Amino acid sequence: MTPSADSSPVVSSAAPRLPRAASADIGLLLEGTFPYVSGGVSSWVNQIIRGFPEYTFALCFLGSRPQDYPKMAYALPDNVVHLESHYLYDFALPPAVQRQGGDPAAFARSAQLHEHLRNPAMRDAAGRMLKDMLGDLRPGGALGEGAFLYSHEAWRYLTDQYRQFCTDPSFVDYFWTVRIMHKPLWQLAQIAEGLPAVRVFHTVSTGYAGFLGALARYRHERPLLVSEHGIYTKERKIDLFQSQWIRDNRTIFERDVAQIGYFRDLWIRFFETLGRVCYDAAQDIVALYEGNRQRQIADGAPAEKTTSVPNGVDLARLVPLRSRRAPGVPKTLCLIGRVVPIKDIKTFVRAMLTVVRRLPDAEAWIAGPEDEDPSYASECRALVESLGLQDKVKFLGFQKIDELLPKCGVLVLSSISEALPLVVLEGFAAGVPSVTTDVGSCRQLIYGLAGDDASLGAAGRVVQIADPRALAEAALDLLDERNWHAAQQAGIARVERYYTQDQMFGAYRGLYGRLTAMPDLAGAQPAGAAIPMAAGRHAR
Repeated sequence: MTPSADSSPVVSSAAPRLPRAASADIGLLLEGTFPYVSGGVSSWVNQIIRGFPEYTFALCFLGSRPQDYPKMAYALPDNVVHLESHYLYDFALPPAVQRQGGDPAAFARSAQLHEHLRNPAMRDAAGRMLKDMLGDLRPGGALGEGAFLYSHEAWRYLTDQYRQFCTDPSFVDYFWTVRIMHKPLWQLAQIAEGLPAVRVFHTVSTGYAGFLGALARYRHERPLLVSEHGIYTKERKIDLFQSQWIRDNRTIFERDVAQIGYFRDLWIRFFETLGRVCYDAAQDIVALYEGNRQRQIADGAPAEKTTSVPNGVDLARLVPLRSRRAPGVPKTLCLIGRVVPIKDIKTFVRAMLTVVRRLPDAEAWIAGPEDEDPSYASECRALVESLGLQDKVKFLGFQKIDELLPKCGVLVLSSISEALPLVVLEGFAAGVPSVTTDVGSCRQLIYGLAGDDASLGAAGRVVQIADPRALAEAALDLLDERNWHAAQQAGIARVERYYTQDQMFGAYRGLYGRLTAMPDLAGAQPAGAAIPMAAGRHAR
């Protein structure tokens, strides 16, 4: 999920009064996005809510800690009747220590869930078990947080799992990793209990929000719709591979260079499990493009539930921006997005060293917030200085694209992971071609799918990731006036034919209409799910 700057109103830092309601038409489950983060997925959520004024929306936001989301980035649309915010790593005090034996039958059921999860043929049975075990997860339940933390049965199960499966010698790290990993799950079980009554739950990711969607679907017996922009498990893997906080206590003689560390692998399997829980509980699963739909199926989504609905842009708002462009091709390369590692800002900066040597009047603009990963942002600024590019590379912070796009010559996307980037489509609609890395659907957006789409021509250039020289050469080629005009016309034709807001709204109007009209799912059995209780090891 990759937010970019957009033109939505930024509200003041004064804490607004959150709307509350007992019921709504659609319950949106949002992890780390709208209304506290600008751009990308948040922009899409804002677009969807405003595009369906006939429906009321109840929003449940999940974040890490309150200080990470100090203010809203969006004014709430009038049809948002409810907003509640929960912070999964702002840990409340645990339940009071109380010696307890634990319920052997409940922990046996938890162990059986893991066994079923390892056996694809038993996933339907796992789903039925999760539905039956919802009461166990509630505060005071046989598998509630108190039982998990303090019961003899939990300790026995945890130590058995460690002896059987852990390849890292540290039991202390294993113990606390499992505790921290599972802490949010009990919070989510409580959140699911208190959600407003809605006609359909809609999560825009798997992960924690997706797991909450599964719990809500089983608890309230209303259908669940899943829309994935980036594939959550893939993005979390990237984050986890890069993270420095995960311990590996093996000595050099114990390590196999072909294998990742046990605790890193444990976290990856944990998020894979959450994804499968969500897929199994969903009525419909939406991807942005065919490649991601196939990835969902490979990750456990039943193929018959999946479909692709690409992003669409508001042509009525963006087309007039073309007339605001000055004559000629601006020698401005602009990257619109968060200053975070997954955007690979450093490759863009390094590419500019080649660009300005060949085209001295060229400039690079980096338009996006720097507060998500301040240390990385500092490294990017330091790189600019070390290369002597202070006068050529400018950090603009958050910008409204309506003001920015008419001044851009080429949009640059240097990311190491994307889905179907909305900013590229917005650039096309405003008459700005793009240079992108070969990630997600970018090749499809630039060159088109085989057939009529491809015949429209190239709307820019695609290069491999982490290749500054290739990125520079592509940008210089595209800044040639003849090449630029051909790419501009291809981008305009492609977005107007295949990626309009009306087309996207039509697809979701059909989904919302069908799902909100469904009867309660009390008699329906879930398609299969599993909760990664206690050990979290067996998520394959």
